[in-house]
Amino acid sequence: MFGIGKKKAPLIEDTKLYAPLDGETIELSSVSDPVFAKKMMGEGFAITPTGSQVVAPVAAEVTMIEGHAIGLKRADGLEVLVHLGLDTVTLNGVPFTSLVKAGDIVTGGTPLVTVDWAAVQAAGLETTTMIIFTNTNDKLADFDIKYQTVTAGEEIGHANVK
Repeated sequence: MFGIGKKKAPLIEDTKLYAPLDGETIELSSVSDPVFAKKMMGEGFAITPTGSQVVAPVAAEVTMIEGHAIGLKRADGLEVLVHLGLDTVTLNGVPFTSLVKAGDIVTGGTPLVTVDWAAVQAAGLETTTMIIFTNTNDKLADFDIKYQTVTAGEEIGHANVK
């Protein structure tokens, strides 16, 4: 009745990657921030957003949600960070509205956050959003995505683990 003892949906095995936002997918190396462009945090890709609803790029458990950043962990152990904009940590979560919480199980395309990109731009910050495989060295075997205009939730590729 009150959700006590309520079972979480099981985490499903899914190697697909989904577009986290409406926009244009781009190579991580083209991002203006060298930490991301030089893949210091891990391999991945980026998107220049045109939409404000951020959806899960993978089927996973939400491990962290901090306004500008969402941590996800797939059933196979691949860890994924969705970093909304560049230097947006300085906004203290203001333009971000979380739709999920840590511990939630999501499928690819599940809404995670809404973003007021106008507020991000008004602060003089870039909206480029990065999708990083943070345990690249330990887990990522390979990944491929379509670099093109995408719609949030659309299947855009795969990521395989070792």
